[in-house]
Order: sequence, then C-alpha cells, then structure tokens
Amino acid sequence: MTVRLGDNQYGKAETHVVRVTKGGTGGSLHDIKDMTVTVMLAGDFADTHLTGDNSKVVPTDSQKNAVFALAKEFAVGEIEHFALRLARQFVHDHASVRRARVSIAEQPWTRITIRGKPHPHAFERAGSELRVTTVTSTRDADWVVSGVTDLTLLKTTGSEFWGFPKDRFTTLPETHDRVLATAVDARWRYARADADWSAARDEVRRLIVETFATKHSLSLQQTLYAMGEAVLQARHEVAEIRMAMPNRHHFAVDLSPFGMDNDNEVFYAADRPYGLIEGTLTRDDAPEPGLAW
Repeated sequence: MTVRLGDNQYGKAETHVVRVTKGGTGGSLHDIKDMTVTVMLAGDFADTHLTGDNSKVVPTDSQKNAVFALAKEFAVGEIEHFALRLARQFVHDHASVRRARVSIAEQPWTRITIRGKPHPHAFERAGSELRVTTVTSTRDADWVVSGVTDLTLLKTTGSEFWGFPKDRFTTLPETHDRVLATAVDARWRYARADADWSAARDEVRRLIVETFATKHSLSLQQTLYAMGEAVLQARHEVAEIRMAMPNRHHFAVDLSPFGMDNDNEVFYAADRPYGLIEGTLTRDDAPEPGLAW
C-alpha cells in the first residue's frame, strides 16, 4: 500500500488586532479598526509532514507578528486592502509559499454621540453583523471574496408559504401572511482585485436589505434569488454571490384558550430547529473563479 500526502495548508488562526489611527489636532481624533485575521499558507511543505524537516515552514508565530507589524506599518484602510497586502507579502517573501489565503472578519464600531456631537475617541459596538473578506494570492494572481455575516432581517408581513406537497408527516399549515426573519450570510466574488471595496460593500448590503424589504415573498428561496439577482444586475464588479439564510421561524401563538383572537400580533420565536436556505447566483459573463473560493 502506498500512502500519499494530499492537499495541505497551515497558518495562524484568529489573530485579533485592534488598530487605532490618530488624526486631527494633536492626534485627538481617533478611528478604530477591529479585525480578526486568519492566515493560511500552502506550498512546498511536504518535508515537514514526511520527515519533520521545518526548513521551509514559515512559523505561525511569524505570521501573527506580520499581522501586527503590517497593521502598524501601513494605513489599514478597507479589510480587502489589508488582506491583499498580507497575502502578497507571504507569497513574495517566501519561496516555499505557493498560495496565501487571508481571511478577515471586521467588527464595526460607531462613534458615540454626546449632545448631538460625535465623540472623538469613544465608540459603541455596531450590533452583531460582521464584515468579512477572504483574499487568495499566488505569484500570478489575486482573488477577492467579501461579504457580511449575521445580517439580521425581519418583516412582519409580505410573506407567504403555501402550495407545498403534503404527506403523512405534514403538520405545517399553509399561510398567506407570516413573519419572515433571517440572518443573512452572504459572500460575493469580485471579477477583479481592484474594486472600490467600501462603495461596493455598502451598495451590495443596501441591495440585499432593500430587496428583502420590498419583495413580496412566496418562499425564502424566492427572496434569496431576488436579493442575489438585484446585486448582480446593479454591481458589475460582482461576478458571483452565495448566500445562506436560516428561516428564523415565528409561530403565531394560539390564544383561543384565553378567549382571545390573534391576528398575527403575538408570536413565539423559535431558535431551533430552523430551515436553512442556500443558493449561488453567477453572472453569465463572470470570469472563472480560479482559487477564489
């Protein structure tokens, strides 16, 4: 029997770096970038698996240190910029690294307002939503996939679900009026590695949110497709979008034992189990994904 080493990679996971940028008079105006960075390297690392020879292995501690040092050395900017800078650094500095993949999750913070005026150095956490990106670099090309996680959306009407097959396990009643709630996990692949990252992300997010709100939904699948279609039609720098959307069920409570009607006013919000809807939409003129995903 012959045993072969297959695909492999390694790296430093979830380095949490907070970068404060000081501007204004005397450096009194602060901006904050809160990032969790994961670096994964692939390349000529067979010897360390087969013989324990570490001569080509870039220590994960060095990867962690690079995250902190480059956060100091450069203006971090958008997370896509920082991820590209990191990934390219590893590929070009180390002959043994064939591919570097850098994933960043950013926790947004907003400035606290005091008597109508933004405070120069005090912030509050902006909910549970995260901005994310994954950049993959080789010596020949870069690929950028960005997105959002835990984008929580809900509408109290404008959603139906009926016409589904019934079998002996069916207890779910058909409905023409229900609460639709989800937490969107969206990733979109850029056609090139030089987009206006901030503007693109803001617009993709806006299109997702507005389509969810305005599209009369006959199923969460239909809503997912409409959201992705709106993004691809409006944002030509986006080649492909993938979304995962849990159905955060809200069940109308039976208040008849108490002599009360319930016209979709009081609900029980169930956290699990939940339906999970996933889908991918791609432009027909999209470039091949390469190593993007």
